[in-house]
Amino acid sequence: MFVKNIGLQHYRNYGLLRLENLGDVNLILGQNAQGKTNLMEALFVLAMTKSHRTSKDRELISFDAPGGSAQIYAEIQRKYGDLKLELTLSPQGKKAKINGLEQRRLSEFVGSLNVVMFAPEDLEIVKGTPGIRRRFLDMEIGQVQPSYLFHLQQYQKVLLQRGNLLKQLWGKEAAAKELLDIWDAQLVDHGVKIVKKRKQFIKKLQVWAESIHRGITNGGEELKLLYVPSFGERDEEDEAVLLNNFMLKLSQTREQEIRRGMTLTGPHRDDLSFFINGREAQVYGSQGQQRTTALSLKLAEIELIHEEIGEYPVLLLDDVLSELDPYRQTQLIETFQSKVQTFITATGIEGLSADKLKGAVLHHVHDGTVEL
Repeated sequence: MFVKNIGLQHYRNYGLLRLENLGDVNLILGQNAQGKTNLMEALFVLAMTKSHRTSKDRELISFDAPGGSAQIYAEIQRKYGDLKLELTLSPQGKKAKINGLEQRRLSEFVGSLNVVMFAPEDLEIVKGTPGIRRRFLDMEIGQVQPSYLFHLQQYQKVLLQRGNLLKQLWGKEAAAKELLDIWDAQLVDHGVKIVKKRKQFIKKLQVWAESIHRGITNGGEELKLLYVPSFGERDEEDEAVLLNNFMLKLSQTREQEIRRGMTLTGPHRDDLSFFINGREAQVYGSQGQQRTTALSLKLAEIELIHEEIGEYPVLLLDDVLSELDPYRQTQLIETFQSKVQTFITATGIEGLSADKLKGAVLHHVHDGTVEL
């Protein structure tokens, strides 16, 4: 997979930009607050139709954008042919096109471009809140399995409706509470498929992450990934069993949910744990161990996406190389060299393994403009 060119219109601090001289490795250089991360974010948004930095699309559109809309477009080289991708952001929502044809659903667009983003905030995947880890799973599974996004979107809609009903049922008669049965059936139907796909994804990710982590630590550390479900056994993948377990848990917590006015069980309450040599990394891991775990996850993602779709994704390294020690820099660079198109942001080449980045195309960013 290779990004041949990328264009932006009224995206954040970019008025009009088109980059065509892209190489296997692209160094995006410039001082802070000039637009380096905005360019990386635009590639991520084109792939995922949402930002990794904000949930508010309005923040992605320039204040002075005509018509209040922004565009990201690119030509992508895939093994089955080139694709022209276009994503328009406006207050009315998003519109996505592939080769000029508008897609009925954004989930049909996601996966046209596959990316793996590694940024300083990715350390939060290990030490942050469960919500961050769930978002990590949802984003990564969604770009290789579009059906996952469909079930996730449906689940979130049902979850909202069920939550609204729960808030209305406190003190009501039992007959009124039977309305929950309808929402329970839909919640379980989509929720079980989400949980099953997450468990399968983590099992595959474990294989790659364990091997990569062992290599980075010279065999000194063993990394384990464990799914922490809110119902049932962590390793159970049979849909019929998962369905029964989910329904049972909902029946057991129904009165408590009505009192609290919220759904207490389901994939929106699940978590992912990381263990290094049998000890939980989030609690007992050092900053270095947590950073190595995050690096192992990102490198594992690259291999897993290749395993799933038969192509390597595009790698986005936003201001992270300078934060890694020389050994980890080397591990990362050797992973992507010669097989993964890579975009790297930095304030300068000082502190980078310059000898290992020979041949990289340099792009200098200043105040929303880019020059070679």
